[in-house]
Amino acid sequence: MREDAGTRRSPDRQAPYGEEIMRKSWFGRAALGTAVLGGFLLFAGLPNAKAADWDDCNRRVHYTEYRLQESIERHGYYSREANHWRHERHEALEASERCRRDHERREWREHHRDWDRY
Repeated sequence: MREDAGTRRSPDRQAPYGEEIMRKSWFGRAALGTAVLGGFLLFAGLPNAKAADWDDCNRRVHYTEYRLQESIERHGYYSREANHWRHERHEALEASERCRRDHERREWREHHRDWDRY
């Protein structure tokens, strides 16, 4: 097989040490690709964090209300299962209140952060 003349370097013109190793090493290519992909995924996922937290709080409340209703229909209003889901619903509502307060605090901070400049 004949090598292309454009890819060979003359002996007097050597590449820097690091460039030669990175170009030839599969590990270097894999590390670079992993770093680029990791950075992209890290920054692409940040805006969804707030919305996901808010949705999780609301989803938990709706799920516990559903399970409470189902346990009342199947086992009765004063059953052990219904009492369990009442307790879970109470905890979910408390967590939802915390999420709402945190959300309002973030919104206020983002909206009013420049007021002290004027």
